[in-house]
Amino acid sequence: MKFRTYIPAILIVIAAAALAVFVLPKLSLGSKEGALINSARSLDKEGKTEEAIKELEKVIAEYPESKKAGEALIVLGSLYEKQGKLVEARDSFKKAYETYPGANIVKEAKPKVEELNMKILFSPYLDSYSKEYTVQAGDSLAKIAKVFGTTVDLLRKSNNISGNTIRLGQRLKVVTVKFSVVVDKSQNLLMLKQNDDVIKIYKVATGTNNCTPVGTFKITTKLVDPVWYKAGVVAPPGSPENILGTRWMGLSKEGYGIHGTTDPSSLGKQATAGCVRMLNAEVEELYGLLPEGTEVTIVD
Repeated sequence: MKFRTYIPAILIVIAAAALAVFVLPKLSLGSKEGALINSARSLDKEGKTEEAIKELEKVIAEYPESKKAGEALIVLGSLYEKQGKLVEARDSFKKAYETYPGANIVKEAKPKVEELNMKILFSPYLDSYSKEYTVQAGDSLAKIAKVFGTTVDLLRKSNNISGNTIRLGQRLKVVTVKFSVVVDKSQNLLMLKQNDDVIKIYKVATGTNNCTPVGTFKITTKLVDPVWYKAGVVAPPGSPENILGTRWMGLSKEGYGIHGTTDPSSLGKQATAGCVRMLNAEVEELYGLLPEGTEVTIVD
């Protein structure tokens, strides 16, 4: 009987030993990582941002298997953005969700990557997609855009130019990597790409009963405030009956294009006569980026 009474006590001792060996180090590890991240936040508040960055880099380097490293990458991205280091910030957020694809990290980091991609694109900040160009005699924005396969709108926006005037010797940021577009009908999403990199994803509407054609096409026409012609009816720009919204980019498949909408609630659905429909503000953004000749691939 005495022997039996000692068995539970022995089991308790063994369990406690196992807890000490396997659980406590993990708790300590998490605590150490969290302490470093909190220390980095405190240092940043004190204006010691470079020291904060070193603390975060320590978490990322020394605890790569921990989810806390994903949190450290997000905080690091925020500090880089605060310093104006947009490429470093984007890359930090991107590494966070690619390496630590937990729901919370993806939810926080992925929109930041898209936001920073567009911020870089629409600023004079140079990255691997762009180069600096010095204005030569006889140059115009239209001529430079044609040479580099970009748009006047993007040249203006990325160089903070309000009109068409440029001066001899002026240094301009020029985007040199071509854009392309992929429309995924199964998800009603449009992906804007530079080379093989998706830089932004837009929610769209596609054709009812899957009628949007599949294939690879090119943008052949671009219109601002298009008129809509349908069965003898002419709907002018701004009319609530003009379903094309504020922009039209016609495809090499006759009768089909990418355009705005007067019905934002239709986005994310199969709701059109076959075209790809976007929010007006978003189709305007895309319109300013894509020159005629841009490749558009539509997949099921």
